Amino acid sequence: MKMRKSIVLLLSLGLIGLAGVAPARAGDIRTERVQFPKGATGTTIKGRIRGREIVDYKLRARAGQGMIVRLETDNPSNYFNVLAPGEAEVAFFVGSVKGNRFEGDLPKSGDYTIRVYLMRNAARRGERANYKLNVSITAAGMAPPGPPGAGNRPPPGDALVPGTQFHATGEIPCARYASQPMGSCRFGVIRRGGGSATVRVLWPDGGARNLYFKGGKLTSSDSKAGVYAERAGDLNKVFVGTEERFEIPDALIYGG
Repeated sequence: MKMRKSIVLLLSLGLIGLAGVAPARAGDIRTERVQFPKGATGTTIKGRIRGREIVDYKLRARAGQGMIVRLETDNPSNYFNVLAPGEAEVAFFVGSVKGNRFEGDLPKSGDYTIRVYLMRNAARRGERANYKLNVSITAAGMAPPGPPGAGNRPPPGDALVPGTQFHATGEIPCARYASQPMGSCRFGVIRRGGGSATVRVLWPDGGARNLYFKGGKLTSSDSKAGVYAERAGDLNKVFVGTEERFEIPDALIYGG
């Protein structure tokens, strides 16, 4: 009886993994390797599919790392699944059920598959989808290192917050979207002395943004969008692209 239940469970998992994917012959699946630009922790992939076409994006990652995948598309029947290393059919994340954003820690090392597809009915009609796939990898619960060339020596006497690699944690004013009023986001900062620091801001609805400072001035972020800052006394009003906003005091960057 137990064996029968196990078989039923496995069959159910298999069906979940295939949910919403149009049937595909081997020739319908195109495989591409995801490569990040040097020094970056993520990338944006632009693609197009039609009908029964499926694209498998392969991305190597280590157990315990975090992965964020977000799909932007002009076709509401366009989704993606995420498959663990060694899996060809069974997905642990099914976009047609859970939406076009995945964020989570990875259970094992190897090649993960991000499978982009059209729902069955749309595929049968030969519909097209133009999409952007945003993919990033971070160390779970940790701030990625600063930009290439950044030192890693904290100011003398700047102790770490117990149980973290941050020199300070707390909350700062933030907004993720242009129409959104300023709210509050948790942050952690790694200081390297002389006003050089990595500030990692955690969005309340998931995901994070890394802001890099040198000599007390904002230099870049882990976003491809442009960054700039305005000074208001000892406060840095930071803007990433046309939507994200942060307020970061000098004391957070320099310590004290």
